[in-house]
Amino acid sequence: MKNTNHLVIRSISYHLFILGFLCLVTACNNSPSEDKTSIPETEEIVKVNNIYWNVKAILPDGKSLDVKAFDEEGKSFDIKAIENSDQNSFLDVKAIGDSEELPVKLLLNDEQFAPVAAISDEGNTYEIKAITKEGEKLDIKGIRRFGNIVIMKGITKEGKYIGLQAISPDGKQNDIKGIKVNRGEREMTLKGVAVHAHVKAMHPAANEAEFKMFKKSEINKKRKYTTDFKRIIWNIKAVTTDGKNLDVKAFDADGNTFDVKATQDSEQHSFMNIKAFVEGFELPVKIMQSSDAHAPVTAIGKDGTIYEIKALTEDAIKLDIKGVSRSGNIINVKAINQNGEFYGVKAFAPDGKLNQVKGIKIFDREVEMKVQGQPVYAHLKAINQ
Repeated sequence: MKNTNHLVIRSISYHLFILGFLCLVTACNNSPSEDKTSIPETEEIVKVNNIYWNVKAILPDGKSLDVKAFDEEGKSFDIKAIENSDQNSFLDVKAIGDSEELPVKLLLNDEQFAPVAAISDEGNTYEIKAITKEGEKLDIKGIRRFGNIVIMKGITKEGKYIGLQAISPDGKQNDIKGIKVNRGEREMTLKGVAVHAHVKAMHPAANEAEFKMFKKSEINKKRKYTTDFKRIIWNIKAVTTDGKNLDVKAFDADGNTFDVKATQDSEQHSFMNIKAFVEGFELPVKIMQSSDAHAPVTAIGKDGTIYEIKALTEDAIKLDIKGVSRSGNIINVKAINQNGEFYGVKAFAPDGKLNQVKGIKIFDREVEMKVQGQPVYAHLKAINQ
């Protein structure tokens, strides 16, 4: 009898185990799979080997002059723009030595024109010159500022300006320009050296040939940035796959909405600030450092308050705007709909011109800077790309 009872108990236990196992398998199969989630994965970025673009001064007859940096002993360094990703619209410019790559900057001074130099790890500055076929060294300077852009030129012995370009091995051309993120004359201090602007190789802008440069008689005046340009406000929109433009707004913690605009504050519109207009203040809009797969885009208040930046659908649904992937110095910014699809974000001028809204990294580090204590991953700009 005992054996019979043991067999019955063992049989019941076995069937209960099988039933529990089947329930567990069924529950696992019914759980949400990764493929069905609405969270988009970060886009893959094409990896490329460094491509070095030659930096040249271009004479009126089309001939080119080498551009070099020189240390205090006369040793020369090649000047190159470096393409290190699948974009070539915003490239670093470096002085290339035997085993080092030195940043190239426009330096702060009290003169009308800003000198250009490479800065060593020890804080030494190496002047940058264009070299004629006779071996003469021509100055290269930051000639005039237009908003966030400083136009750079070589200067002949006769005082004439010559353009500066980066030329890729396959013949593509970028302009060499100074880039400013800060409004003031001083951009930063690097290795103890006061910097006026960062030097980058950028796609040529359509209207820069029309910009008025200072005359030779004005060269000795002290530099002080002023402009009488009448500001132009560009609208920021998220563009759906079927061509609809969605408003982009800033939201405070109470749900109040504020305009987000690109501001054209000078003749140039290839590199413009994006601001949130909040109760009489223009707040900077940045991509924030985050451990999330996609980096949030926010405005930062005077006291460090965060304002979320969202796109609004016709049904008043708020869509996240995020930095979704990085291509070298460019962060691709997208609005993300309920299905996890990406929408482009663009700036529209009143007369129909169009810029891309992108994140810009000046430095090769995770936190670009801090604004009111908030860690910034990249600056949000409206750029010609």
